[in-house]
Amino acid sequence: MENNQKYLFIDFEFTMPEGKPKPEGFFPEIIEVGALQVQGDKIIHQFSTFVKPKKFPILSERCKNFLKISQDHVDQGIPFEELANMLMDLEMDQPSVVVTWGNMDMKVLRNNCQNAGVEFPFKGKFVDLSMEYKRFFGDQNQTGLWKAVQEYGKEGVGKHHRALDDAMTTYNIFNLVEKDKKYMEKHQPTTIGDRIDLSKVLNKFAL
Repeated sequence: MENNQKYLFIDFEFTMPEGKPKPEGFFPEIIEVGALQVQGDKIIHQFSTFVKPKKFPILSERCKNFLKISQDHVDQGIPFEELANMLMDLEMDQPSVVVTWGNMDMKVLRNNCQNAGVEFPFKGKFVDLSMEYKRFFGDQNQTGLWKAVQEYGKEGVGKHHRALDDAMTTYNIFNLVEKDKKYMEKHQPTTIGDRIDLSKVLNKFAL
């Protein structure tokens, strides 16, 4: 991680329809955000808040049960426009590298901005850490966030599907992957010539 570069590890939770077919005009709305802003090896800012959905303000039973979020939580949340302003304020002095697990967070954020008629808050680089993880370890399938951290022999932070806990877990995996990348760069695989003393092999056949 570059010392001067700011990184933003962010996770959103979204509304869900009760089942199929979806209600007419339904789209996922952000109802919780957790974010960590990191510079160097230090967390310089973090926040978590619920967000009040506008298009479909009443949460489905499926959504409440899956995310363990109550209707009261989102009713007391901030408007989406306020969230967009908060994210924009983080980017005022220097664009962050935005790191998420998967690409849904940024897709939904962009869609929510379009529906609310507000500017998309980020102008920097985006990193889908799940794809970095997949490429680095050569996995055929995309791994879930908490499965990935358990594969490292670690545990996730807090509760799965709570936005700030998932953002912190993403940050922890990012650090583990970066550490492994540096190790691999310093320790290149040995060649067969490094592993076998060829002179001894040739002498044996020469006898």
